Amino acid sequence: MLPGRKSPKQSSKPSSKTGATRLRDSERTRERLLQAASREIYRSGFQSASLDTILAVAGVTKGALYYHFDSKEALGHAVVEEIIAPDVHGKWVRPFQSGKDPIDALIGAVRRIPVRPADVRGGCQLNNLAQEMSPLDAGFRKRLAAIFDAWREAVASTLREGQTHGSVRCDVQPADAAGLLIAMVEGYAALAKNAQDPRVIKAGIRNMVGWLRSLRAPGNRKRG
Repeated sequence: MLPGRKSPKQSSKPSSKTGATRLRDSERTRERLLQAASREIYRSGFQSASLDTILAVAGVTKGALYYHFDSKEALGHAVVEEIIAPDVHGKWVRPFQSGKDPIDALIGAVRRIPVRPADVRGGCQLNNLAQEMSPLDAGFRKRLAAIFDAWREAVASTLREGQTHGSVRCDVQPADAAGLLIAMVEGYAALAKNAQDPRVIKAGIRNMVGWLRSLRAPGNRKRG
């Protein structure tokens, strides 16, 4: 070795590649926790949801859980924001941005409501949590209310657009009609869950489609 030349040392700082790998691993761990928590909450309700079950399903330690979430409540709030909200957006907001006829778009969304026995057995995750946790936890209540508000506004906006183009009756009150549609969707889901009978939700879909058709402006009734 030449005089004055220091021997090379391994850098104490992690390489950018190592850092990126750790970040991806951390993100995967967090996503596994969210998915496992969502399934357990859907199965058992939030209050009865078992953290041990969530950890076992996610395949992570309790330390990993508390690295990502300060508490069980924080985990539940994240499930609402990152699992339930995007799901509702995909079913009840995004389809109305396609530029299709508003009533056709609404009927299409209603007809896509799941009718499998497994879906009927568990009910609507959004409504389940609203019924269970809104009276008990302001964090849940505010987050769930934001989802319902976005859903209501998406439907109302679609109906208002239809009125602008003459495809929706002018006497329809968009906000009221949007609220009624949500009440019907969630009401039939609750009835079907209680009866444990897919026929209940199928009948509900037929009734909702018939009601939506009645919102068409004269001259457009034959469509949909």
